[in-house]
Amino acid sequence: METDTNRHFIERMPWDEVGRRISDGAVGILPIGAAAKQHGFHLPLNTDRIQAEWLAARIAEKIAEKIDALVWPTLTYGHYPAFIEYAGSSSLSIATFEALVREVAGQILSGGCQKLLVLNTGISTLAPVDRALARLDSSRIRHLWIHEGPRYPRVARHLAEQSHGSHADEMETSLMLAMAPHLVDMTRAEASPTLDKETPGELTPSDPDSPNYSRSGSYGDPTRATAAKGEALLAAMLDDLHEQAAAFIAEGPDAHRAAAMHSVPR
Repeated sequence: METDTNRHFIERMPWDEVGRRISDGAVGILPIGAAAKQHGFHLPLNTDRIQAEWLAARIAEKIAEKIDALVWPTLTYGHYPAFIEYAGSSSLSIATFEALVREVAGQILSGGCQKLLVLNTGISTLAPVDRALARLDSSRIRHLWIHEGPRYPRVARHLAEQSHGSHADEMETSLMLAMAPHLVDMTRAEASPTLDKETPGELTPSDPDSPNYSRSGSYGDPTRATAAKGEALLAAMLDDLHEQAAAFIAEGPDAHRAAAMHSVPR
């Protein structure tokens, strides 16, 4: 039976319910996922947002077996400079994005949440989010990247048939086929040329002579994606994310102080 994951999203609640649940000790989750970022011909621009909210809901549901969890509205604009040549794609400057993350996360903490998980679906957003959160209380906040952990990379390596990829590719398209198959148009999936770099710079749809040319905007081969691969990837991803979230929630402030002292040069 499907659980009611909607019960964790604060945008669907009155403020007094949010306040009560915060007072009762609810953990906060802040998803980061673009809603205006090209994902090839076969996926919608809000692919990252769909993934961020799908994952946040299920992490919240899993956490809620031991402690309540509340999901804040997704940060849908971020630093995504590799895609700005494609219609509809938006990218904030690093400074603006860092300020946005820091202020929103800081307000969640100042509003009473004792712990906050920042769930990040991006790659170019990783360093800016780290810098933004470094200025907040590290004992109360944890940056989670959806592709990090021991299980997901291992499963992805085992399943991958494509020779390269990291965007709207075999892996991401498989995830979407498992999460939201009605939004995937596999008849329009198109592989990108093999580029010189493992992680390309700014992709371009208009210059075939560029080393970063991709007519569709994908980087990899989405034609090899399947829902079965997506289910396996999602299971590994959720296990990784829940393990990291649970460990962080269980930590007390002494653990963070000890880690901070250990990192100081002596």
